[in-house]
Amino acid sequence: MPRVLSALTARTQFAQIMERAAKKDERFLVSRRGEPQVIIMSVKDYIDTIAPAPTFLKEIQAEAKRKGLDKLSMREIDAVIASVRRKGRDKKLKSKK
Repeated sequence: MPRVLSALTARTQFAQIMERAAKKDERFLVSRRGEPQVIIMSVKDYIDTIAPAPTFLKEIQAEAKRKGLDKLSMREIDAVIASVRRKGRDKKLKSKK
């Protein structure tokens, strides 16, 4: 059950609310003039409860983890993408000749 806050309280204590939502998966319902307006929750909580990953994505993530690919840095990922694109361009140029 989310904790109900007024918009004024949410505005004045936003940093603390964000921290509690992110670290403790707490949810906050923010109301204005007694009417519920928004929910504040962590991204992880949102993904887990509202928008869970589809089965095929979970399978891809599990396979990547088994292969150790989940530990690649963004620089390494960019290098792999550039390499694949380069190979695709080279293949396309060869087929045109």
